[in-house]
Amino acid sequence: MKIRVVTSNPHKAKEIAAFFEGIAEITHVPLECPEHRDDDVGEIARRKAEFAWEVIKEPLLVDDTAFCIRALKGFPGPYAAYVLRTLGNSGILKLLDGEPDRAAYFETAIAYADQAGIRVFRGRIDGRIVSGRGSGGFGYDPIFEWEGRTLAELPLEEKSRISHRARALLALRNWLEASGNQ
Repeated sequence: MKIRVVTSNPHKAKEIAAFFEGIAEITHVPLECPEHRDDDVGEIARRKAEFAWEVIKEPLLVDDTAFCIRALKGFPGPYAAYVLRTLGNSGILKLLDGEPDRAAYFETAIAYADQAGIRVFRGRIDGRIVSGRGSGGFGYDPIFEWEGRTLAELPLEEKSRISHRARALLALRNWLEASGNQ
């Protein structure tokens, strides 16, 4: 099976390709999709998939991720990419300076589009915000700790099994296998 991964982020495409290794042929398509605003990453991903399908017309997936920090009432949420570009990890840490509640989670919605329509699959990982550690990963990975290690401290193979994106991709893979689309 061939799936186009539509993202401007080559790191995401690499993680997705690692997840589907030996299962599907993944091709990265760096198509810029309009970013619709919504509090629900599933709706954002669905709208990106609608746009990408009209351009590519081949089985594809897009994703959108929210990064939610409890002490900041869910901020930055679905605006995680913008906040990372403008404030960075150091800005997030500064916002949490002196805050004892460091609980946070990532939620990813994967929208898969093919000739039959669009389906959305979700994955979530809970953790906490810590001072930056690790040299792997990208984005918020160095400051997001899960079970004692940051996502940036995990090898790609392990991160590709446990991350929010991996959990959403697993839901998609299970659906593909169950529906005979693999």
